[in-house]
Amino acid sequence: MRTTVNLDDDVLERLQQESKRRDSSFRETLNMVVREGLIAVEQKRENRKPIVVIPRSLGLKPGFNFDSISELLSLAEGEDHR
Repeated sequence: MRTTVNLDDDVLERLQQESKRRDSSFRETLNMVVREGLIAVEQKRENRKPIVVIPRSLGLKPGFNFDSISELLSLAEGEDHR
C-alpha cells in the first residue's frame, strides 16, 4: 500500500543512516523500525500492574437533596445558574 508520511528532517536522516547500516531499502527499514516500536509498546502494556481501586463511602452531606439536580446547582452556583 502506498502512503505518504511526513517526517522531520532529523528522523529522515536517522532512518537513512539506519537503512545504510542494515543494508536494506528505506521502506524496509521504516517498516522494521515501526514494527519494533509497536512490539515494544505492546510489551510495556502487558507488563503493567493492574490498577486497583478501593471504593469508599463518602456519605451524604446533611441538607443536600441528591434527587434534585436543580436544587444542587442552586446551592453550588447560586440562583442564577441558568
